[in-house]
Amino acid sequence: MHGLYLAASLACAAPGPAEEVSLSTLPERFWEHWGDGRAEIDAYALVTPRYGELRQGRAVLVFVTEDFTDAQRVKSDGGHEDEYPVLKLNEMRDFQTGIYDYSVMTSSFVRIDGRGTPGLPVKVAMSMQEWCGQVWEQVLPRGDALAFTGHSYFDGEADQQRSLAIPRGGVLLDAMPIYVRGVTGALVAPGATAEVPVLPTLMSGRFAHEAIAWTTATVRRARETTAIDVPAGTFEVFDVTSDVKGGAVTTWRIESTWPHRIVAWSTSEGEHAELLGSERLTYWELNSQGNETKLTELGLPVPRALPRRP
Repeated sequence: MHGLYLAASLACAAPGPAEEVSLSTLPERFWEHWGDGRAEIDAYALVTPRYGELRQGRAVLVFVTEDFTDAQRVKSDGGHEDEYPVLKLNEMRDFQTGIYDYSVMTSSFVRIDGRGTPGLPVKVAMSMQEWCGQVWEQVLPRGDALAFTGHSYFDGEADQQRSLAIPRGGVLLDAMPIYVRGVTGALVAPGATAEVPVLPTLMSGRFAHEAIAWTTATVRRARETTAIDVPAGTFEVFDVTSDVKGGAVTTWRIESTWPHRIVAWSTSEGEHAELLGSERLTYWELNSQGNETKLTELGLPVPRALPRRP
C-alpha cells in the first residue's frame, strides 16, 4: 500500500514540531472488518435547525465498501479497467418543518487503494426534497480543480456549472464522518490540532442559498476519552472538533474502540444527534414485505401501513 499524506501544519497540544498526518494509510485491520460484504448502518435521533427553529428528525449513516469505475464515477458491476475500491458513505436526514418534511441525502466516496488525493472524495452528490421542490448537486475532482454541477428549483439557481481550484491539503467536509473515524487513516493525531483548507458541505450551501467556497478549519482531537450515555447504550469516546472559519463548530464523539463509530455529534448552530442503534447488514437484500421490522433493531420506527379500503 502506497502512503499518501495530507499536507497540514500541526501544532501539538503542547508546543512542539509540526507533524505529518496520513489520511490514506489504511489501518491493518481495515479489510478484515470492512471486506465482508456487509454495510454498517447507524441510526440517530436528530435535532437540526431550519428556518430559525430546531426540528426533530432522524439521520441514518450507511458505510460500505464497493468497487468504483473512474470514468463514470459510479459503482462498478465488474469488467472495467479503471476500477478501484472506495468506502461509501450515504447520509440520510429526514425532519419535519411544519406541515411538510425535508429529506436530504448526501453520498461521499473515498478511494481506499492508496492512490488518489487525501482529503478529497472521488465524488460527492447531494439531493434534497421538500414540498416546494428539489435540488441536486455534485462535485467531482478533475485534475487540480473540482467540477461542480447543480440543479435547483430556486430562481437564479436553476442550472449551474463551475470549477473550484483545489488548495493544497484541501478536505471536503461532506466526507468528515469518514475522516473523523480514522477508518481510512488519521486526520489528526490524539492531542493535536490541524489547520486545514475545507470546503463546506453541499447541504449547508443550499440551506444558505450561497455558493460554497473554500475556507479554513481548525481540527482538534482530544487525547483523553470519556464515557457518555446515548439511547444505544454507554460508550467510551474521544472527541474530534472542527471549527470552520465563518461557519459552525462541530464536535464528533467517536467510539474509542474499533471500528470507531460516531456515537454522537453536535454543532454550535444547535444541531445534535445521538446513536439509536447500529447493525452490520446486507441491507440491499432486505427489501421484502416484513423486513421493515429490522428497523426496530436500529431504534427506528416502522412506517405505518396505508389504511385498507373498505
